Amino acid sequence: MAGEDWVEMPLGEFVTLQRGHDLPDSRRIPGNFPILGSFGITGSHNVAKAKGPGITVGRSGASFGVVSYSPVDYWPLNTALYVIDFHGNDARFAYYFLQQFDFKRFNSGSAQPSLNRNFVHPVTVNVPPLPQQREIAHILGTLDDKIELNRQMNETLEAMARALFKSWFVDFDPVRAKAEGRDPGLPTDIAALFPDSFEDSELGEIPKGWMVKPIGDLATVQGGSTPSTKEPCYWEGGAHYWVTPKDLSGLSNPVLLGSERKITDAGLTQISSGLLPPGTVLLSSRAPIGYLAVAEVPVAINQGFIAMQPSDGVSNLFLLLWAKVAHETILSRANGSTFLEISKSNFRPIPVVTPSPAVMEAFDRAVRPMYSRIVVDERESRTLSEVRDSLLSKLISGELRVDSGLGTRKGAPLEV
Repeated sequence: MAGEDWVEMPLGEFVTLQRGHDLPDSRRIPGNFPILGSFGITGSHNVAKAKGPGITVGRSGASFGVVSYSPVDYWPLNTALYVIDFHGNDARFAYYFLQQFDFKRFNSGSAQPSLNRNFVHPVTVNVPPLPQQREIAHILGTLDDKIELNRQMNETLEAMARALFKSWFVDFDPVRAKAEGRDPGLPTDIAALFPDSFEDSELGEIPKGWMVKPIGDLATVQGGSTPSTKEPCYWEGGAHYWVTPKDLSGLSNPVLLGSERKITDAGLTQISSGLLPPGTVLLSSRAPIGYLAVAEVPVAINQGFIAMQPSDGVSNLFLLLWAKVAHETILSRANGSTFLEISKSNFRPIPVVTPSPAVMEAFDRAVRPMYSRIVVDERESRTLSEVRDSLLSKLISGELRVDSGLGTRKGAPLEV
């Protein structure tokens, strides 16, 4: 597919890969330079070992062939290979190019995958001229930059929601302020909803008039199961999202928009909790305990979850943020020999400081717009990722060509 103006060369003449540098935890001093390991950024340091922009490539185990990018100076860990010379090529284009490179063909390991730079440097590759490299990098980079901007925005919004929950329901800041004669710093109508004193409870002092209730009173708590994988009728042509904790493990925000696998109507009959509605809060109950998300689509779940459907007058965002704050308490109720697991019977009695209905409603009104924006951004980022992945293979292979002005040789200008 590559055009006549593309150049054939060994990979080692396109970029030079070298082993990373050791940096034990004991020697790490917090700073502004990212530390890039086999899976990307693993922290920061006050010294950079490589000049950015730069690339790392995972060279062993599960990280084999994972390509990461840093736009700034960075420290490449010895768990990864990194690029020390781009030979005049565009660095961000090289990042996308290496994402499409089939490293698996050059696995030199036996017990586990292993990548030896000496095996991949001689491999012949086709590379477009620098102007095309820059345009390809611009197209793909614009998509990635928007995805990253969404991620940062959502991270901020989620932190704001957590901070508000902690202020109102853990530290009781508005109540303390009123008890001490201080301005709680809230709109008058919201401040009026909070009491101005405390009373004793089984959990210590709580705002007067509030209650301690078991989480089982605030939500219907359910679990799931796995339909037999030996029965094709439960799986083939499935139309219903079937969620496992793995589906939550890679989420950057607590928003679930789908699942890796789906089940059929017949498969759904094998799960007692059936299809759970959007708004259900999912908590992984084992291996590990603590992944959290709100389902934004109807889902069925496997046995690795506790699902919380909020009772009348209870905000599902209150449940979500409570479960995050109560992580250690939840863990303390878990048991198991092979791995820790929190059962539904041990989960339901966990006590929760429960505010008045008016405060619960005010909290939901305050955080709902934040969460709604997170959902919108996540949906947009998912679409952008699909577009990027589709363009990536076509642009890097030369199937889709670019001209100056970000046009293509197969039709109208490409818009991102």
